[in-house]
Amino acid sequence: MPEVPEVEALRTFLDGHLVGKEIVRVLPLTVNVLKTYDPPLSALEGTTVTAVARHGKYLDIVTAGTGGTTAGTGGTGDDVLHLAVHLARAGWLRWKDAFSGAPPRPGKGPLAWRTVLAEGDGFDLTEAGTTKRLAVHLVRDVADVPGIARLGPDPLAASFDRAAFGRLLAGERRRIKGALCDQRLLAGIGNAYSDEILHAARMSPFKPVKNLSEDEVTELYEALRTTLGDAVERSRGVAAGGLKAEKRTGLRVHGRTGEACPVCGDTIREVSFSDSSLQYCPTCQTGGRPLADRRMSRLLK
Repeated sequence: MPEVPEVEALRTFLDGHLVGKEIVRVLPLTVNVLKTYDPPLSALEGTTVTAVARHGKYLDIVTAGTGGTTAGTGGTGDDVLHLAVHLARAGWLRWKDAFSGAPPRPGKGPLAWRTVLAEGDGFDLTEAGTTKRLAVHLVRDVADVPGIARLGPDPLAASFDRAAFGRLLAGERRRIKGALCDQRLLAGIGNAYSDEILHAARMSPFKPVKNLSEDEVTELYEALRTTLGDAVERSRGVAAGGLKAEKRTGLRVHGRTGEACPVCGDTIREVSFSDSSLQYCPTCQTGGRPLADRRMSRLLK
């Protein structure tokens, strides 16, 4: 699933390719991709992109009609529209310098959405697999998107300091891994980067947040900011088509079960769940002991 660094890189890419251009056609190509009906999609056609924002894992393409204005990314005037996109686990955005041939047929292959610009370029949204969760919302106010309205603070925001992080964790009783992945607590961190953050902080994913000392909260905060910041920097300037590969090359433990830890050389291990898995290094994170049971492990240090 694309997380904060990849979505931020997509935002930067789209900001340079969409802003100032007119949208002439939008085509939803799977049954459930569009989650809204008012305003109608026809309201988007003929508008001009004025900004591209990010809210956690959501992209927010802001448009205005002829003569319309928008201040930044939060405009809510009558002529301002927000095309909010959540790529879910298997979705991706693919930029097209030109579209060839007849319009695509709905329901064929991974193609879920197409946006065509007046200059003939635009982008496709695709989703692999049979489970379709990619979501597009067209709204007048981005806060009308339920998933955005529920988001916690952005971990990349300049205002998100150690004190703010400490306040978020106060009273939290879950394991660290689950807390980091909760979009209501922190916006944009998912399975991959939570593994990377915990490896950098040398902490077990199963350790309860309530057991963290003040020094450990500081270590976790610094690992979070450094891990996400470094990933954003690696992705800077990478075209949309190369971001997935860039993400994979930058991961130290996630998705690397059986490989050697780049820090200590121990074998990276995995804990599997019904629909996901986590990876960790026993030497770096759990005192050399493997997490023996996926949900009931009592190894908390």
